[in-house]
Amino acid sequence: MAIKAGAPSPTDQEETDRRDHAAMRSALSLARRGLGSAWPNPAVGCVIVNGGRVVGRGWTQPGGRPHAEAEALARAGAAARGATAYVTLEPCSHAGRGPACADALIAAGVARVVAAVEDPDPRTAGAGMARLRAAGVAVQTGLCADEAREANAGFFQRLGTGRPLVTLKLATSLDGRIATASGESRWITGSAARDRAHALRAAHDAILVGTDTVAADDPQLTCRLPGLGGRSPVRVVLDRRLRLPLAARVFAEASTVPTWVLTLGSSSPERWRALRERGVEIVAAEPDGDGRIDLEKALLALGGRGLTRVLVEGGGRLAASLWRGGLVDRVVWMHAPLALGGDGVAAVAALGLDRLADAPRLELASIQTAGGDIVETYRLAPPGAGRPF
Repeated sequence: MAIKAGAPSPTDQEETDRRDHAAMRSALSLARRGLGSAWPNPAVGCVIVNGGRVVGRGWTQPGGRPHAEAEALARAGAAARGATAYVTLEPCSHAGRGPACADALIAAGVARVVAAVEDPDPRTAGAGMARLRAAGVAVQTGLCADEAREANAGFFQRLGTGRPLVTLKLATSLDGRIATASGESRWITGSAARDRAHALRAAHDAILVGTDTVAADDPQLTCRLPGLGGRSPVRVVLDRRLRLPLAARVFAEASTVPTWVLTLGSSSPERWRALRERGVEIVAAEPDGDGRIDLEKALLALGGRGLTRVLVEGGGRLAASLWRGGLVDRVVWMHAPLALGGDGVAAVAALGLDRLADAPRLELASIQTAGGDIVETYRLAPPGAGRPF
């Protein structure tokens, strides 16, 4: 449907809005393809439309380059002239390994750019949109802004606080247990929920576990869904004394899947060398007041290395430490329809709370089924949020 000249009628405007929303949601879907592989850059999607027809699509490629706009423009070719580009994040205004995306859109002759949200990176932060306007390109911002911020919540978090977004994944019984009293835990949730967990791994930059999990389960911590084997995230292990065996699978396979170990400077130099010989990267961590790894500083170190999204698959002690430090941003809770009782192993160890008012509060973001299990996703409630009833 062509847009009539002059002031559009309400019907024309409604059709334009509908098309804009559809194109931006398509761009957001493309952006999510880059989650887990685009770091240290944001995962961005771009859709280019000309004459009511999609002429180019793109999303941020592994390692953060090429950018989504460059990918979409390459596919659109000459059809980009006079088109509208829908981008989930403001086009960058700084040149890196390629030209700035704002300049590339201008050079391609794009007539209009619809960006969901402004880029918080101080190298752009509004400058991309200003450059487009100065070149005569029509600019609109704010379309699907909340969805775009959520898609890149990790990138926003790292730029705002220096640390990555932390998602705590729990696979439990209905009463919040991750194992029986004897330690049996395979498998509480079913295969569909486990597949969902592997998809979560593919969408995160790194998996974080502690020594207890590696010692008890000897996990691979890889993505083993068909077609996603190459999307395994960085495996990060907290081992302050380097006491884990060198034969652990996370170390034995370090030459094929990036593996980092956070440890204190007082740990054995011989163990440092032995791990490095296996391809493990050692990250020096700082102690807290109890001589353990300071988790907040550890996360800042991971953010400094470019990580934006970390999935925590550790045990109850690590979960509790993160809660106590105010370091949990999201929770994905997969729970099976069975009860293990109070003598089972708790998903979250003691938090030492005396008052309900001190308990971390969450907001339900989504609820889905996975086979016979339930998958609930929560976001940390904003400061000051009270009880929802």
